[in-house]
Amino acid sequence: MNPYESHPARILEVKDLTPRETLFTLRFLDEELNEEFTFRPGQFVIVDVPGFGEFPISLCSSPTRSPIQLCIRKAGRMTKFIHGMKEGSVVGIRGPYGNGFPMEDMEGSNLILVAGGLGMAPLRSVLWYALDTGKYEHVWLFYGTKAYEDILFRDEVLHLLKHGSAMNCTVKLAYEIESPSCIYLEQGFSDRVCRGVVTDLFRGENFDVENSYALICGPPIMYRFVIRELLNRKLSPGRIYMTLERRMRCGVGKCGHCVVGTSVSMKYICQDGPVFTYWDALSTRGLI
Repeated sequence: MNPYESHPARILEVKDLTPRETLFTLRFLDEELNEEFTFRPGQFVIVDVPGFGEFPISLCSSPTRSPIQLCIRKAGRMTKFIHGMKEGSVVGIRGPYGNGFPMEDMEGSNLILVAGGLGMAPLRSVLWYALDTGKYEHVWLFYGTKAYEDILFRDEVLHLLKHGSAMNCTVKLAYEIESPSCIYLEQGFSDRVCRGVVTDLFRGENFDVENSYALICGPPIMYRFVIRELLNRKLSPGRIYMTLERRMRCGVGKCGHCVVGTSVSMKYICQDGPVFTYWDALSTRGLI
């Protein structure tokens, strides 16, 4: 297959999630491709707007569900342009790229998902894959957000906050800015909602570290504190996975923008990642 070939996909739905993030639901024009297209949670695609440009973005939908979905933040010229596109518009999609999370290796174990801000988007793919397949012992979602209005996939998060126990899923939410909505949530779920940072959500939780994996995605500063919390709980560095999607670029290792490390240990984020273990971070300078 030509790694540079884009496939036209129609935008079926455009849904505002927050003032900055929009969810795009897409379907390939080629029906055979719709049937064959699959990916691993954590992989990404390149969105191509003919005559304007392209950019990488993680798939936020689960491979157990179709059509595909992308959560896009309005952050620059390219993403501002696509935010202005309407339902029925056609864009190009190529990929998927990257290695994704090793979901098969983690079957039968506990999953600890730690998301901060926009990091909820790629971890949503893991979350629904785990819940749809039922192949995992228990799923924790620790989600740190700035304010109630910034909660991505708010309806889904609130539903799992209320009913997740029936699916072996525990959702805990930390917020920074106080509001009536957050206070109401905290009053109703005082054991799972608090004002603070995402590491505050670990309090009161005991994990079987021999049968658990942690999957992290969020702003760069979050990784240091979350990883410290996990290591203090004796979770092996090889069981801590991070997705560094913010550093993706061309997807095929040609542009060189995502190269990190030294001649001793060099990584291409778009090919060797975007998912890495903490062992990778310890041996590769500049990875996190």
